[in-house]
Amino acid sequence: METQTLLRIDFNNMMAEAIGEHGITEEELASYLPMAKTAARAMVEKRPSMKWRELPHNQAEVVKQLNECAEYVRGNFDDFVVLGIGGSALGPIAVQQALNHLHYNDLPKEKRNGSRLFVEDNVDPERMNALLDVIDLERAAFNVITKSGSTSETMAQLLIVFDLLKERLGGDYASRIIATTDEHKGNLIKIAGEYNLKTFHVPDGVGGRFSELCPVGLLAAAVCGIDISALLKGAARMDEVCSEPDVYRNGAYMAALLQYISMKRGKNISVMMPYADSLKYMSDWYAQLWAESLGKRFDLSGKDVFVGQTPVKALGVTDQHSQVQLYVEGPFDKVVTFLGVDEYRSTYAIPRGFEHIPDVSFLGGHTLNELIKAEQEATEYALMRAGRPSFSITLPKVTPETIGALLYFFEVMTAFAGELLSINAFDQPGVEGGKQATYALLGKPGFDEKREELKNAPAKNPRYII
Repeated sequence: METQTLLRIDFNNMMAEAIGEHGITEEELASYLPMAKTAARAMVEKRPSMKWRELPHNQAEVVKQLNECAEYVRGNFDDFVVLGIGGSALGPIAVQQALNHLHYNDLPKEKRNGSRLFVEDNVDPERMNALLDVIDLERAAFNVITKSGSTSETMAQLLIVFDLLKERLGGDYASRIIATTDEHKGNLIKIAGEYNLKTFHVPDGVGGRFSELCPVGLLAAAVCGIDISALLKGAARMDEVCSEPDVYRNGAYMAALLQYISMKRGKNISVMMPYADSLKYMSDWYAQLWAESLGKRFDLSGKDVFVGQTPVKALGVTDQHSQVQLYVEGPFDKVVTFLGVDEYRSTYAIPRGFEHIPDVSFLGGHTLNELIKAEQEATEYALMRAGRPSFSITLPKVTPETIGALLYFFEVMTAFAGELLSINAFDQPGVEGGKQATYALLGKPGFDEKREELKNAPAKNPRYII
């Protein structure tokens, strides 16, 4: 199996022979192999319930429909606005940043692959006003994404957009809105039917943070000219690799096992540090995937376990000048994952100059490619010398196929970590309390008891307000 063409993982700097006492010994790693084998069997047994694992294989007809819709949007609208939050937003942002021009929206129309993309993943009122200042409603299409149709933030945005389009366009306004939601249940599918909205479906059993490789993420990518078939092809190839039960041949399983052992050793912070601006927002997408999947109070038997590892986003080399001091000399509570590429899609030479200033002139004759790679290697070395665990994941090049593979790699890694922790990696009960409180505060029917609970909450002590 040729995994090198997809990505490679190097975990030398997780091991004791490289970093000393805070590393993992061969014997310690071997002691966890029986647990890993049990988790691998569970991944096979539970695969039918992990519907996201079939997305690389079962969407040929959906891809055709998405591409047709994308072609229509590109031909008729200057701007494509995604209304969504969580996985409905982070995935599309990450893939767009990875695979299109880093200043895509700023390019003139003839140099872009498609419509400008805006992803509205918050309800700050200033943000909505700012969006309306830069788009022309008459030349914009909107994709509202919520599986349940009860996501307050997204549905609030939809109410605003419906009202604005109706006022501006009259009877034709609903044709500008595309819904991505559950096929059978929820509020949005009802609205889509009532207003005859173009609709794509989130497959059953595919949760938001595992949904980038279905219409949730693929439509925005297609609108912006990204080859979504290649994304799925890369994910399908990675699925072959990630079906291997041996952790020494399955990088996703090994990465999860290393993080699990690290958690057991008190390293409860996972730093994701890409060394490519194209991969910058992979850290944001990973942060939700890792945090929401693994941060759980109960294990599968109902016992209190309070597990999870806090994801932290960093960017090389930017955050060498803001965070690496902490990583090298601060607490021994972190594992750093370096995300790099072998070949950047551009090469930029550094001119010679200032020959009378050796501290500057040495850079001349090199390239920015050499510089960023040297910075990554140097940071990895500094962490290793300080006895800090890290590992690297490297793509040969950022392409639709390798990005599809990377997304799938992290999804399997997360699911396998859930098995090792003996938790349900696919629910998010901790999010519900905040949702219910929001519903109660805004007067949603059926939340009278929660509203009363909030009314009777202990009053804040004015001594603690300065």
